[in-house]
Amino acid sequence: MQILSSVVLKKIFEDQKETSLFGKWITFKDIEKLFLKHQEVFEITQLGFSEQQRPIYKLKIGSGKKRILLWSQMHGNESTGTKALFDIFNCFSNCNNQEFKTILEKCTLVFIPMLNPDGSQAYTRVNANNIDLNRDAVDRVAKESNLLRNYLEEFDPQFCFNLHDQRTIFGVEGTRNPATISFLAPSEEETRALTTGRKQTMNVIVAMNLLLQNSIPNYIGRYTDEFYPTATGDNFQKLGYNTILIESGHYPDDYQRETSRQYTFYSILQGLHHIAKADNFDAYESYFKIPNNEKMFYDVIHRFSDSKKDVAYQYKDEIINEKLISKLEKLEENDLKTKIGHHEIVFESINY
Repeated sequence: MQILSSVVLKKIFEDQKETSLFGKWITFKDIEKLFLKHQEVFEITQLGFSEQQRPIYKLKIGSGKKRILLWSQMHGNESTGTKALFDIFNCFSNCNNQEFKTILEKCTLVFIPMLNPDGSQAYTRVNANNIDLNRDAVDRVAKESNLLRNYLEEFDPQFCFNLHDQRTIFGVEGTRNPATISFLAPSEEETRALTTGRKQTMNVIVAMNLLLQNSIPNYIGRYTDEFYPTATGDNFQKLGYNTILIESGHYPDDYQRETSRQYTFYSILQGLHHIAKADNFDAYESYFKIPNNEKMFYDVIHRFSDSKKDVAYQYKDEIINEKLISKLEKLEENDLKTKIGHHEIVFESINY
């Protein structure tokens, strides 16, 4: 496997980062003006409309035989992948590095940077009709689900990238580190059989993990491969479209998801470059060496000498007066001995 240089990627990211996008609340209005920057390099077309008639766009580039479909923000409040995609768009528009030339010579890429613009505007997981698009792959009740599925069948990609954000509760098994990036090669059915398609998906994840371990060792996790009958990734994998799930997570003190944005950027570029360069996708065993995701964190824990009095808090995000506000909420948790706080405050007992 040819692993890209994290030093080179860091320089490219710093040079090409789309600075107009920042933080967690990214809406269609934030990205609409950015399409103009790329219209000379990308083929930009409207895929359709959301339930509330917001446009959904796709960007196409490259001339290679290997077809790759990438989408972000099917959950409206999960925007790290969207930011990373616009960083990547800047790379393709501005960079002459051989890595990008190779990708475009070997691959044809289609990006859907915001599948759920209604949920993005409201900062909700679901769409305007309260449908979770990531659980609508079978019924396809939502307009957005049908747009994605119809284009999937039209484009017939060899690989898909399904970009999400995960909560701050997840850590890397066997460490005290948050899971900054987590991967999954979805199962195709309940037995979780290692089909040819799953092995190929795992192979790409192995390449991405190798790069990240050079940059943020022990901050990478692996999601459970429990089969979800209505989930997008599971169904696309079952249909023969190898689907790579990337979950952008927390990095210490990175509540705006700007550091995880950088490593999402690394992951996507490494994945694209690996697909472009690989003659086969057979080596997959190292996928199972990636530690599991584990629910081990709270945002804040108050510690007392009597551990039974320990209290956990989690941030809850809300849109108030057109601003994203994060409020700490107290949780009713009984035993916090094995849990970790991203921030911990220790209260000593006082005797008078």
